[in-house]
Amino acid sequence: MADEIDYKIYGDDMQAVEIELDPMEGVRAEAGAMLYMEDGIQMQTNTGGGIFKGFKRLITGESFFITTFMHSGQGKSHVAFAAPYPGKIIPLDLGKLGGKFFCQKDGFLCAAKGVEIEVAFTKKIGAGLFGGEGFILQRLEGDGMAFIHAGGAVIKKELLAGETLRVDTGCLVAFEPSVDYDIQFIGGFRNSLFGGEGLFTANLTGPGTVYLQSLPFSRLADRISAAARFHRKGERKGAAGLGGDLLGSIISGD
Repeated sequence: MADEIDYKIYGDDMQAVEIELDPMEGVRAEAGAMLYMEDGIQMQTNTGGGIFKGFKRLITGESFFITTFMHSGQGKSHVAFAAPYPGKIIPLDLGKLGGKFFCQKDGFLCAAKGVEIEVAFTKKIGAGLFGGEGFILQRLEGDGMAFIHAGGAVIKKELLAGETLRVDTGCLVAFEPSVDYDIQFIGGFRNSLFGGEGLFTANLTGPGTVYLQSLPFSRLADRISAAARFHRKGERKGAAGLGGDLLGSIISGD
């Protein structure tokens, strides 16, 4: 049974969620997500269920530890968690969503104590080999509140039974277990080589709820990296040009 927690989300494009805790209530979060905490809140960092679970998260790129923030004082106290990059925080009431939800491995932000956070691999070999960001998922299980983060704008899709949606693998944030998930090759030589959209898409077949993000962190990181490389090349080119001009001035006697 998960703790019943109240919350408030602050901000627009750079959001944070503040959790209100009664005595002996707690919230679990990935290491490094905490923004602030008030008096009475104590941190308890552990593997979240044994060394095996810690190593399982570690090999999939997650933190080895999960931190629980417990209110051990009197009255009410608050702890807040910040999103790691521009986007939106999505609250999920697992008790009203069938007790289980899947999200991208870097999408989880925090959850009420009692909600299990498990690493889950996609069941199909195609998704496992080519899914990219979508290969490794996190399964949130329980009856309490959980919070995930999406980059950019959030789009919520309600798929009907048999309805299919093709999505860039990085743009998929979270979905219900009732949604069938697989990876499909785009096909076509020119599409694959010049399309600029990657070689594979995630195929989602309803029924169920799907959350999408307009700005995956991988896409943001690629743009920043490309801009940094371009800037460095420009600096080197400028320095080379300046050196050539200086050398020419010396030779000509100017």
